[in-house]
Amino acid sequence: MSQTYEPNNGFADGGPGGFSWAGYGSEPPPPPRRNHKRGLIITGAVALAAGAAAGGLIGSTHGVTASTMTAASRTPLSASQVAQRVDPALVDIVTTMGAQGASAAGTGIVLTSDGEVLTNNHVIRGATSIKVTDVGNGRTYTAKVVGYDASRDVAVIQLQNASGLTTANLGDSSIVQTGDTVTALGNAGGKGGTPSVASGSVTALNQSITASDEGSGVNSEQLTGLIETNADIQPGDSGGALVDSYGQVVGMNTAASSGSAFQSSSSQSAVQAYAIPIDHAETIAKQIEDGQGSSTVHIGETAFLGIETDGSNSGSGSGSGSTSGVTISGTLSGSPADDAGLTQGDTITSVDGQSVSSTSDIQQALVKHHPGDKISVNWVDQAGQSHTATVTLANGPAA
Repeated sequence: MSQTYEPNNGFADGGPGGFSWAGYGSEPPPPPRRNHKRGLIITGAVALAAGAAAGGLIGSTHGVTASTMTAASRTPLSASQVAQRVDPALVDIVTTMGAQGASAAGTGIVLTSDGEVLTNNHVIRGATSIKVTDVGNGRTYTAKVVGYDASRDVAVIQLQNASGLTTANLGDSSIVQTGDTVTALGNAGGKGGTPSVASGSVTALNQSITASDEGSGVNSEQLTGLIETNADIQPGDSGGALVDSYGQVVGMNTAASSGSAFQSSSSQSAVQAYAIPIDHAETIAKQIEDGQGSSTVHIGETAFLGIETDGSNSGSGSGSGSTSGVTISGTLSGSPADDAGLTQGDTITSVDGQSVSSTSDIQQALVKHHPGDKISVNWVDQAGQSHTATVTLANGPAA
């Protein structure tokens, strides 16, 4: 997938009338450099029929196995006991977005003792470097992106030179029921250190939401099959663990309503927080581990086109009439798009032979590509003239 360079590329916490990523995000970056917590505002929500969450395609392959569990592990735990058991298997993630001059923070779940970590794609989106602090041993590592599925907001990163890490005990999200007590753990506020604790219960299953950046409303994603809870997760909790009463991770914290802690308002509505069922996330992680790319799963380094957009889904240049496509606000100097002659106000109509009408369409067209690949780009300039160029994709930030 290409990193479509956008000034608003971070997912911001809060925002009017919607749901937000449970993590640090970024506004258009003013100087000087600023820090932020990855978050996502939910711009709309459609509740599917409540029922057992889909999933369970593969069993838990990480952490404590069923054969090692004791009878005591089936005794319900308090929130503090859950935290004591799960905290060592979490990490704090801090990313740097070099092109934006900004940094962001989120959370991750340790899958393997040598440092494979599960997190949300929006936590590492746009990252030019990633630093990860393991809660279990307190050490900080450099991390590389193994792969991601932006459409389902799942990513896997690998800590460099890590060993002996405490791994998470992954549960079975297919047996989660409405009313179950859960505890959300994560890097609330991006403060690092001991993970925050938010207790609540499951309020609905198999939920669908549309989530986007705070304020700008760009980078919208439609996520399905989610666990809804009333646990008051905070910006920075993205990628953290949603844990059942027995200390097993059943979901990955992802988004919350802007009416909760994500919005500083005197009239806050009831908390609506959402987590990706761990069965779903683990299935995608396994696909990434196996190097099995697809139309949505990207493996390895990210191809970079180098366009800037203002976040609008489609548009036309001032002279391009009713041209359908994606009007760009500029290109990154020295990028493939810049070298091809694309400029502010041009409207991209197709990428790699696929018609595009949104930034996400461009990302989707490039998800199977890697740095060095050659693709065609068609666009219409502000004078209404059509152009075609073959560009060689560069190496860019995670998309």
